[in-house]
Amino acid sequence: MPQRPQHLLIASTEDYSGKSTLLLGLAKLLMAKQIPLGYGKPLGSYHTDGDGDADVALVEETLGLDPKQLHPTLVFLDEETVLNRIKGAGPQDYRDTLASTYSGGESKADVVLLEGPGSLEEGLLFGLSTAQMATTLDAKVLLVDRYDALLSVERVLTAKELLGDRLGGVVLNGVPEEEWGTAQTAVKPFLADRGIAVLGTIPRNSLLRSVSVAELARQLNATVLCCEENLDLMVQDLKIGAMNVNSALRFFSAGKNMAVVTGGDRTDIQLAAMETSTNCLILTGQVPPNAMVIGRAQDLELPILSVDMDTLKTVEIIDQTFGQIRFQDAAKIECVEQLMGEHFEMDQLMEILGLVPTATAE
Repeated sequence: MPQRPQHLLIASTEDYSGKSTLLLGLAKLLMAKQIPLGYGKPLGSYHTDGDGDADVALVEETLGLDPKQLHPTLVFLDEETVLNRIKGAGPQDYRDTLASTYSGGESKADVVLLEGPGSLEEGLLFGLSTAQMATTLDAKVLLVDRYDALLSVERVLTAKELLGDRLGGVVLNGVPEEEWGTAQTAVKPFLADRGIAVLGTIPRNSLLRSVSVAELARQLNATVLCCEENLDLMVQDLKIGAMNVNSALRFFSAGKNMAVVTGGDRTDIQLAAMETSTNCLILTGQVPPNAMVIGRAQDLELPILSVDMDTLKTVEIIDQTFGQIRFQDAAKIECVEQLMGEHFEMDQLMEILGLVPTATAE
């Protein structure tokens, strides 16, 4: 075992790649191997309700970590903090603070898991970008990329150029079933030939992607127009209703457990959506739906939400909400642990971190 904590920085190529979720699964696997852990997220972010960083709270709560195992967030990346930094107010660079704060302390951890910024560029203004943190703490980086075939290859190659030998490995996350073969037989060998180890190829999972109607309503600050008692319905897919009704029927029929976003004045689209696998209607434009639509939704026990924003912003928020895990999502947490156990090269990571001597690794 190492004499000092090995820092492993879980980073991502872009926002909403599944970094926090995979960190949680990895922590579970390390704990199962009796590896003493520390955890911290140096660069935090406030959510719209202003209650601090939800990712930090999730990890602390789910893993049941002792306070001595936790390292503080050094700066929250909100608009006011960024503006003060640009104006020259407050600390200009957090690298020295990072080095002293995350050096190990009383945790006696063998591995300190660091949750990195949302992208490779984020945090640069404060000396807390992925590359800056990895250099400051002499950390290995485990990079999470939300799989998108050729785009994933380019993003990972860019990260390799930036991080060099500090890039310990990559996880290709959310690989669709129809692209599984390509990821395994083409993308993975291509990256390996360039010195980039693919430590995990995680298949897309409908449970992990699902979100309750209640959570969508909360994230969208939506008004519930009917069937409030059914907000526990789960949504796995998102469709936008902006076409003619004949096209809409074919389009909606391809989805399952959908949320359909459409204008409040599109009665035809709303009725068509309710005849398919739709679990929630989300109406934009602040136009109240036809009474016939409300009546049909009540018959089907299908919630209708109304939002005070345009379709583009609504879809952006919903897309970001998919894949998030909260304290109550015990099934999702178990699913993450199972997927990591089946599709992540844990022994190879432990060898990279020096937790398994090369001579005895199998």
